Amino acid sequence: MTKIIFIRHGQTLWNAKRKYQGQTDIHLDETGIMQADLVAQKLKEDKVDVIYASDLQRAYKTAEIIGLEQELKVSPSIGLREFNFGVWEGKTYEELKNEYPELVEKWFKDPESVQIPKAESIKDLQNRAVNQINEILEKHNNKTVVVVSHGLTIATILSYFLDIELKNVRKMIQGNTGITIVEFNDTKGTLVVFNDINHIENL
Repeated sequence: MTKIIFIRHGQTLWNAKRKYQGQTDIHLDETGIMQADLVAQKLKEDKVDVIYASDLQRAYKTAEIIGLEQELKVSPSIGLREFNFGVWEGKTYEELKNEYPELVEKWFKDPESVQIPKAESIKDLQNRAVNQINEILEKHNNKTVVVVSHGLTIATILSYFLDIELKNVRKMIQGNTGITIVEFNDTKGTLVVFNDINHIENL
């Protein structure tokens, strides 16, 4: 059995302002660094064998902080990057509601049916993210792996391995430094923990 501990990155200034980040490379803010420290302390209870992270700074820095506690280096991955939101990046939900009212409504009902201008599709995101997870499963059989990534990326991975329709993918987005644990036998996943954020409740 292989255990993957999925962790969403810590908070950024754009998270706090409720801006769509996508692949724009925004760093952790002070709260995000504290969140990363707290999740790293919590994971000291687990014997982690390897750490992978999106190469975007907010995820990679979160993973580095975890790696310091585990005495492990982080393997960066382009495949674990966040969804490319195209022209939506840098805009708030309120701005998008005004500029793209019909598209936003469709996005919240069935994101798989939406093509945001200059963005990738949800299916494209899922394909690249799942390919990376399959590589990890093949390479690290019977190990405990930490994967630090992004809200929508992790949600599409969970959708695939837990056999949940992509139209429901937004319901699986974790909070910042939320912990989700999936145990894999071959390529079948079993959800053990979803979006545990107890470690940051007092922030």
